[in-house]
Amino acid sequence: MQDVRLRIGAAIVLSLAAFLSITGAFLVFIWWLVFTKRLQILKQFRLMVPLIVLMAFFSAIVELTGGGGLSYFFRMLVIVLIGMWVYQEQQSKEFLELAVWMFGDGAGFELGLLAEMGMQSLNLLVADFDRIRIAEKLKGIFWGVGSIVPTGLILVHGALSRADAAADILAVRGYHNGGTLCPEFRTTGTDIIGSLAAAGIFIITFLPVSEFFILYR
Repeated sequence: MQDVRLRIGAAIVLSLAAFLSITGAFLVFIWWLVFTKRLQILKQFRLMVPLIVLMAFFSAIVELTGGGGLSYFFRMLVIVLIGMWVYQEQQSKEFLELAVWMFGDGAGFELGLLAEMGMQSLNLLVADFDRIRIAEKLKGIFWGVGSIVPTGLILVHGALSRADAAADILAVRGYHNGGTLCPEFRTTGTDIIGSLAAAGIFIITFLPVSEFFILYR
């Protein structure tokens, strides 16, 4: 989707639909297959492996203790796929333009700037992670559970250092309380169709198909 307003709106309603029911999760998964660049998303799937392993662990506990763990895992996996789609489609300044469009040049600019800085930090974390993996391969270090803690410490330290440097730069340049921006959005036919399909899935999640046919009659 080119229009960030429709993309974020679709991501919100699709995530809610997937979380609320297994039927909604299945329909959202179909939507993901149809409207996203799934091959490009799956290339970055390895970045979500730790989160998926954690979800699988808790899902197994839920399944063994009370049941429903498999349903929970599938629903959360679909939500992760939607989140990866949003991350893959994100372009520079989009969140800043969206926030200014929603809340104005004051609070909107502040929120948008925070979102843009957060996405920039996430992109840098991904780059740092790739560099760490390459360095470990060159040193002949096998990636495993023992590598998670030291890698995590390096990533957190790097993120905190960059955040401190960014704060210093903003202070030196005299940044204070918002800014001025004229948002521009590009809406395509695919954006509209995908948004309508997402809205339909959200409605179906709350209105079972059987009740729909009863109302239709």
